[in-house]
This record gives sequence, structure tokens and C-alpha cells, in this order.
Amino acid sequence: MNVLMSGYRGFVGTNLIEYTKNNWNITGLTRHRQENDILPKVMTWQDVSGAGLPDVSTVVHLAGKAHDMKGVSQPAAYFEANTYLTQELFDKFLQSDARCFIYCSSVKAAADKVDGVLTENTDPKPQTAYGKSKQMAEAYLLQQTLPAGKSLYILRPCMIHGPGNKGNLNLLYNFVQRGIPYPLHAFENKRSFLSVNNLCYIINTMVDNAGKIPSGIYHLADDEALSTNELMNIMAEVTKKNIRKWNISPSLIRKVARLGDYLHLPLNSDRLQKLTESYEVSNEKIKNALSLHHLPVTARDGLVATIQSFQST
Repeated sequence: MNVLMSGYRGFVGTNLIEYTKNNWNITGLTRHRQENDILPKVMTWQDVSGAGLPDVSTVVHLAGKAHDMKGVSQPAAYFEANTYLTQELFDKFLQSDARCFIYCSSVKAAADKVDGVLTENTDPKPQTAYGKSKQMAEAYLLQQTLPAGKSLYILRPCMIHGPGNKGNLNLLYNFVQRGIPYPLHAFENKRSFLSVNNLCYIINTMVDNAGKIPSGIYHLADDEALSTNELMNIMAEVTKKNIRKWNISPSLIRKVARLGDYLHLPLNSDRLQKLTESYEVSNEKIKNALSLHHLPVTARDGLVATIQSFQST
């Protein structure tokens, strides 16, 4: 399987390379070549602009500008990385002999806040530059005429985690390790997570079955949604630490987080929202498309593996 992969040096990319190492022959797509790169075959975006795609059957487009937790990025940077480069790559795909295009978007292209459970039928209403840039890319892809024999899969993962990932889960882990009381116990929520192993399984299976699976948008999440308090209980079990929990007024916590926005503290409004909001994502469409009753990794097992990885770093 000859695959062109952008964003191959990132967290998802490196995991996907490892997951498919026995089946995929990957050419990396990057802005700049590096010495001793993780892939032996690499081409630049400039190469693609000039000569088009190499001889591949599949394009996996992971590259993009991630959501900026500190809020210092300019909106134009999101549209340049997430929208315009995606449009350019998809145009080259349409002109090529490649048969399958996978675009890694985000649930934030659909909604920043969720009332109930987020499905693919939700009318997209992104509020941030990040979400808008992803949604604009999606809209462009869907507006193009897809020739017979070609497949387009737009994947919207929720919060991705896995061993080695340094994100919001690591922030909670640091609370535990330092013995700092957990101050968010008063928040009640349910949110979906996505193990990077489940993500790699889905992408690999979709590539193997390209053409048999209908083109379109698919939301990706683990089978179970968990509360942040449940997550902290899992963290306590893994670390063997007794976590002190404070029932501080949510309104007071939100004021502290807004202060963090200005002082660039670890806890700001964006992180607080990600940690405490209810954000449930349905994965029924992708499971039906792949004829699955459940994904390989449970939410709990995936989170345990992620938390255990923090202990070894």
C-alpha cells in the first residue's frame, strides 16, 4: 500500500507509521526536509505544487495547525495551514491516480459546545478560528465533484490521547503528582475521548476498505464517554495516590480561569472548558460503516495506558 502522509512527524502521524509499518509504504509530505528524518522517503509541499502527487493509492492528510491553548495565534495562520493547504492537496489528489483521500479534521469543525450528543447531522457552527478553518476545508472538499472510483473520508476526532501525548490529561496528571488538591470536583460532565490506537485502527481499516465505505464525514470517539471526576478516579488508581478533591464553586473557578487567560497560566478558559464541559460524540456512523460492535480499545483502557506513560517520562 503506497501512501502519501502529511503531518507524519506529529503525534498521530508517528503512531500511524508504527501501526502500519508492516503494510504501508509511506512517503512523507513536509514543508521542509530534515536530516535523519523518521521516514526514508519524503517530499515537500513545493514538490507537490510543481509535479503533483507521487505514485500512491492513498493520501492521509494529518498536517494542520492545532488549537492554540494560549490564544496567541493569529486567525490567518489557521486558515493558511488548515484550509488552503488542504484545498491545494485535494486538488492534486483529484488530478492524480490516487483512489482514497483521508482528511483529519476535528469535531470542533462542527461545534465548540455540545447540547446532548454530537452527530454528523449537526449543522456546523464553529466559533473559533481553528474550528472555522477546519470547517471551511471540509466544505471545499465536499463541494468538489468526486470522480468515479475515488473516495473521500473526512474524519472528525474528539480529544485524542495516547502514550507520550502531552495535553490536558498531562495537566491533570501534574496536579496529582504534585499533591495539589483537585479543584474541579463540583463540575458534572460527560465527555468523549479518542485513543490514538482506535484512531489508527479506524484509518487503517478505512484505507483497506476504501471504495466499500461511503464517502463523507465520520465522527471518531471511544465507545464510552466519561466524566472528568471518573477520569480523576482512574488517575488515582494508576498513580496509587489519594487525590484530595475540592468542591469549589464553578463560577469562582471560571473567574480564576479568565485571569489565567491574561496571565498565561496553565489553567485558562479554554483548558477549563476542555476539562469540564460536556462534549459527547457519537461514533455510531463509523462503527456501522466498518461493521463494528465496539472499537478495539475501551475508553478506560486507553486512558490507563496514557496515564501510565506519564509515569515513565
